[in-house]
Amino acid sequence: MLNLDRLRTLSAVARHGSVSAAADGLHVTTSAVSQQIAKLERETGQQLLAKNGRGVRLTDAGRLLADHAARILSQVELAEAELEARRGQAVGELRLGAFPTAARGLFPSALVRLGRAHPQLRSRLTEMEPDESVRGVVRGDIDLAVVLDWYNRPLSLPDGLAKAPLLDDPADVAMPSNHALAGRRTVELEDFSDDAWISWPQGEFCHDWLMFTLRSKGIEPRIAHMAEEHHTQLALIAAGLGVAVAPRLGRGPVPEGVSVVPVGHAMRRHVYAIWRADADRRPSIRAAVNALQTAGQELEGAADPSSTLRPGSATG
Repeated sequence: MLNLDRLRTLSAVARHGSVSAAADGLHVTTSAVSQQIAKLERETGQQLLAKNGRGVRLTDAGRLLADHAARILSQVELAEAELEARRGQAVGELRLGAFPTAARGLFPSALVRLGRAHPQLRSRLTEMEPDESVRGVVRGDIDLAVVLDWYNRPLSLPDGLAKAPLLDDPADVAMPSNHALAGRRTVELEDFSDDAWISWPQGEFCHDWLMFTLRSKGIEPRIAHMAEEHHTQLALIAAGLGVAVAPRLGRGPVPEGVSVVPVGHAMRRHVYAIWRADADRRPSIRAAVNALQTAGQELEGAADPSSTLRPGSATG
């Protein structure tokens, strides 16, 4: 009889395209993946992987079995979801993904609440970018992801996913405290047409959004620096090296030498949870969504969203 864990390993190699990437996705070593594939080849009497340069490729038999494995694992997941729904309890393991500022600003309180309400549920969070999260949910590598899009640029989602809104996250413009506009109550992006910008890395969803938004306002952006972490962006701004869009979720204290000013025509990120529609009945999914929505409502209901600003920074 074919072993489910070995079929899952083969399916991961097929999805990720390499043994090392499959190992990363499964959170195991490359040798563990190789051992599982070798055992599966002995069980089937077929060669499933062949060398392809420095990597590997699936043989015809490997592709055939990987296609069957994907369908088998989908049916197993559906069965597990229905059994969990029948029990009516959130139990087992729940694999979660979230973009960095959500992992920092939303998940700590949500995971504490989830753990207290459902002590038999084991939650495991991995930080990842929205596009990677979407692929992870579709592939089945994670069960639920928190992703984002912007007010003027939605994130494309494939069929077969369900979603629920969590919160709207306002974004300000961060600039050196000696900037000519640092004392304004509000600004517009057009006010910074001559400034150097500090952006997210090229290819990330938020970088593409920034390019799209500035160009739609007639600004050809001059990108001086790129940094993934907001804290790094703010440190560069404090050094007088440019300006940046600074969302509030997970931002934390603004360093000395940086002022943040709200945008008159409010910029917002829409933050929401996504999961596979065939897992919709799982109590663990529903429990996680409820915990995240409660955490989001608490953030939106905070009396003073500018409380993360240091004295002397501009506020709305």
